[in-house]
This record gives sequence, structure tokens and C-alpha cells, in this order.
Amino acid sequence: MANADLSRINTNIAALNALNALREVNSKLSLHQLRLATGRRINSAADDPAGMTFAKKLDSRARGLAVARDNIGDVQNLLAVAEGGIQQISEILITMKEKILQAANDTLGSSERAAVESQLDDLAAEIDQIVEQTTWGGVTLLDGTYTSKQFQVGEQATDTLSFGISQDHRSSALSVADSDLDVSTSSAASTSLANVNAAINTINTSLQSIGSTSSRMSIKEANVSVAITNVMASYSRIYNADMAMEQLEATKYLVLQQTATAMLAQANLAPQSILTLIRGG
Repeated sequence: MANADLSRINTNIAALNALNALREVNSKLSLHQLRLATGRRINSAADDPAGMTFAKKLDSRARGLAVARDNIGDVQNLLAVAEGGIQQISEILITMKEKILQAANDTLGSSERAAVESQLDDLAAEIDQIVEQTTWGGVTLLDGTYTSKQFQVGEQATDTLSFGISQDHRSSALSVADSDLDVSTSSAASTSLANVNAAINTINTSLQSIGSTSSRMSIKEANVSVAITNVMASYSRIYNADMAMEQLEATKYLVLQQTATAMLAQANLAPQSILTLIRGG
């Protein structure tokens, strides 16, 4: 900073120094006021180029994780729909088993067996209807065609989960269709009972697979939620303003602005002291 020479009034160095100081104070005050107004520490790349780069990467990761969490929620809903359908089929199969067990007893007459046979046919038809109605996005889930599906459960390209329901849950595939169940005699009923028991085991295997995948989804959802919170905390520390600190800085520069303005006014008046020399002459 240049030293002032009051004997030379054509260039007021003291006033220029005070003006430069005032400009610097105004620039810093404007910066802190902008941060207070926007709540952001970085309002342009020039404020902190490296910080802006880090913050944008963190923001991209956080937003990607948020979408992944939504995807996981969709997967859980899909699994819930599939599980609901299979649970209903399981209940029907258990009812079938009860009816066949009744028919395996030779205390039933032909008319009673015919009634049981009719009910079994209706239950098999209901299984097929449940399979037809258990869909997601217009795609049937339980007919054995929902296979090799890939779910995006993270923000990286490799964060995927493969899943499928390869088992066909229609009555014919489970061997509990009309043609598969016969209760006309106790011996035939025993054979039909074996078919139903095998179908129940198959259904239980499907439920186990879906339940295991659903459990994994719950764990992934919790993990992604924690990751989002941690990433956003890092992003906020870099990108957002510490409002208390910014208020302190703004107050400091407001005071400096007033003192610098006052000093500029005094520096502008200082050359008038030369007039005393002229008057003395």
C-alpha cells in the first residue's frame, strides 16, 4: 500500500487507499450477504472450484440413491403382490387337502364324493384365476414367465439384483387341475392327496424365495437410506453456508464498511490542510 503524501494534492493517495479498502470490504460484505440470502456457501464455481466439483459429485450420488430407494420400494410392492397371490393359492390348496382327506374315508357315498369333486374343480379354477389376476405393470407374475428380471437397487451400474418367479403356479403345473384330482374312490383320493401335498410343498418353496428376496430388499432399503443421509451431510457441509458464521462475518464487514467510508471522507478533507500554507503566504 502506497504511503500518503499530504503535500501533493493532485493525487490523494490516502483517499485512494481508503477507497480500495472500502471496495474490498464491500466485496466481502456482498459475498456474505449473498450466502445469507441463498443459504449456500458456494454460489458460483469461482467461489470454490474444487468444492463445487466435490459437491456436485455428492449431489449426483445422493439423488441417484434416492431413485434407487424408490426402485427398491417398487420391488417390495411387486413382491408383496406376488406373495399375496401365492398365499391365496396356498389357502386354496389347504382347503383342497381337507376335502380330499374327507373323500379318502370310505364313509362317504357317491353323491358326497361327486360334491367334493365339484368343489375341487371350482377351487382349481380359482387358482388359475388368481394366477391370471396377479400382475404387475400388465405382466403376469405367477405363470412361470416372470424370469431373469433385473432391478436397479443402487446408483452404480453394477448395483443390480436379479430375480424371477420361474415356477408356474397354475393348477395344471401344480398337478391339481380337474384331470389331476380324482376322489371317486378312497384309493384315488389318496393319490390325489399326494398331488396336493406336492403342490403345497412347491408353493412353500415359492413363498420362501419371495420372502428371502423381500427381506434382502428391506436390508437394502435401510442401507440406502443411511447412505443418502451421510452423503447429504457431506454435501451440505461443502455446499451450504454456516448461517451463524456468515451472520457474524456480515456484521463485521458492515462495521468495517462504515469505518472505511468515514476514513475515505477524512482522507478527502486532508488536502485542505495545504490551504493554511497558502493563506500564510
